[in-house]
Amino acid sequence: MGNCQPTIVPYEDFDVVADIKAIRKACKGLGTDEKAIIEILANRSSAQRQEIKQAYFDKYDDELVDVLKSELSGSFEKAILAMLDPPIIYAVKELRRAMKGAGTDEDVLVEILCTATNDIDCTLKCALLYYLVHERDLEADIEGDTSGDVRNLLTALLQGNRDETWEVDEELAEQDATSLIEAGEEQFGTDESTFNYILAMRNYLQLQATFKAYEQLSGTEILDAIKNETAGTLKKCYKALVRVAKNPQLYFARRLHDAMKGAGTDEDTLIRIIVVRSEFDLETIKEMYLEKYDVSLKDAIKDECSGDFKRLLVAICH
Repeated sequence: MGNCQPTIVPYEDFDVVADIKAIRKACKGLGTDEKAIIEILANRSSAQRQEIKQAYFDKYDDELVDVLKSELSGSFEKAILAMLDPPIIYAVKELRRAMKGAGTDEDVLVEILCTATNDIDCTLKCALLYYLVHERDLEADIEGDTSGDVRNLLTALLQGNRDETWEVDEELAEQDATSLIEAGEEQFGTDESTFNYILAMRNYLQLQATFKAYEQLSGTEILDAIKNETAGTLKKCYKALVRVAKNPQLYFARRLHDAMKGAGTDEDTLIRIIVVRSEFDLETIKEMYLEKYDVSLKDAIKDECSGDFKRLLVAICH
């Protein structure tokens, strides 16, 4: 939404042969030249990295992913391998990771599915790629790992039926705001189906108009109403959808901050957002981060991370 700026753009002087030779040299012999690997991969677009992968295999008869797996380790390895996947392929791998094994990482499902747009990230294309990568049905996995209104909302988002226009109907905004008030504040319990339908179907500018009308009619900010009316994962979903509709880049800035605050660091979230958003809006996310937290994203990463992992993330941020 709006004028979003990336941190990574296609490298103008791209020379795939020079790149694969440099990567080969960095991985051969005693030790690994991680700096050289970072210098190349953090300055190439995803499409250029796909060319590098293919050219490496064609010349050396080795899968670059396998070579780097054998040379690298830890979060640095995870981040480098994430960069070698097209963003949507990495997203479907993260969806599967979130649902695999005991328990479900609902925060990942919420982040990916609640921020997806019909034409950029997920929805039907994501479901198809999920099947091609994992030979599993994404909707069936979500239905199996979630329940109730959360399942209904996530499967609705997966259908990809959100209005993607930029048109705003003020009369509809007032009608929707009234419906949301009646479904929440004005009744005992909450009619989640009304929230699900409006939050999953309306375009972001229309939702902004609805939230404004909601506050004018009820005197309550929509996020406050959600906090009072819902709980658990459903509350996380609604809050994510509202914040994405208001300002997607600020939502991601919040996610990055949450991944680094308190004891420990959520490296998977740092990797997912910084790598996947780098060619779309990471520069704008950086601006939002600085405005919100009064510290640059790069400085926050430097304080929280270490070693080659830190150097890679900072390089991607540029």
